[in-house]
Parts: sequence; structure tokens; C-alpha cells
Amino acid sequence: MIIKNLSVGPIMANCFIVGCENTREAAVIDPGDEPDKILLTLAGLKLKVKYIINTHGHFDHVGGNKRMKDATGADILIHSLDAPMLGYISQSASAWGMNGEDSPPPDLMLKDGDELKFGDITLKVIHTPGHSPGGISLYSDGFVFVGDTLFAGSIGRTDFPGGDFDTLISSIRKKLFVLGDDVRVFTGHGPETTIGAEKKYNPFAGYG
Repeated sequence: MIIKNLSVGPIMANCFIVGCENTREAAVIDPGDEPDKILLTLAGLKLKVKYIINTHGHFDHVGGNKRMKDATGADILIHSLDAPMLGYISQSASAWGMNGEDSPPPDLMLKDGDELKFGDITLKVIHTPGHSPGGISLYSDGFVFVGDTLFAGSIGRTDFPGGDFDTLISSIRKKLFVLGDDVRVFTGHGPETTIGAEKKYNPFAGYG
């Protein structure tokens, strides 16, 4: 399996390329900005994108959707509760003094328990609201992509519209912490971590 992390845009969001070494099929998770950089990396890895997956609808994670879809023809996937945000990317980015391009509508609305298959890889959708109503995590054996639900030593903000602190903590403890201590956690910003480390050391959601 190929996992490539690219930090994109002024807010340095993590975009992940996940590819099957056998079939060269891939998914791009959270192409928030710098689509040319993502496309060049895909070309260098000789990967063909099947899915563009958004862990949530905030502009720094979806801002490259349109360019990625135009270039690859891949399906855009997002949870139904965050799908309306895709039409307001430019407005949201502008509020932060940045530029953004509205996304095409999603090709598929995701829900908890869905399984996304490309090549030999299967990602299971886990609905993890709290940072946003439709936030999701994507789990496969040994690793999970969590968007802005959980960070190394921190958690996602809950002061944006639709955010809720108690919901976020519940998502982390009931849906992520049960995955296993050795599971690698690929976050929406900053370095990767593990479930075990966050259970022990995270000052917001950990158990100490």
C-alpha cells in the first residue's frame, strides 16, 4: 500500500494519497489546496484516482475538489450532513482572507459503515461528528484518517457552526479509541500519532 502525505495551502492541511500497489488505483483524501502539487505527485507515483474523499466540508480540506475532479474524473465523496458546505467554499475562504473555489456537488453521499474499495484497499467510513456535523474518519487495518476530529495532543475546534465539544469527545472515545492502541492516526493537520498515545496523553480526550 502507498500512503503519501502532502501539506497543502496556507493553513497547512494534510492531504493524503492512498494507492494500491497492484492495481495503481487510488483515493485522494482532503485535497484542500494546491491541486497541481497533488496531481504531480499522483503522476510520479503512476496512480489513477478513483475517489476524492472529504473528511469534512471546511474549505481548507475541500478547496481543490473542482480541479482534482476536472483533471481526474474521480467521484467526490462526503457525508451528507457536510455536503451543503461544498457550494460555499469561496465564501468560507474569503472570511479567512483567502481564496477558494466552490466544489462540484458530491457524486456519493457517505454514511457510517460504508466501505470504499479501490484496488486491494478497503476504507471503512466511521461517522465522527463534533468538529462538523458530517465529519468522518476512514479506517483500514492498522491505520485511520481522522480529518480534524483528533490531533496529536489536541482535538478539532468546536466553535465553528455545527461544532459541538461533547459530540466530538464522544466520537473520539466511542468510535476512535476502540480501534486499538497500535492503530496509526493520520490527522488533518500536524504529525501522525497513535490511538494509544492519544488515550494516554491527549489532555482533552485522553484517559491519562
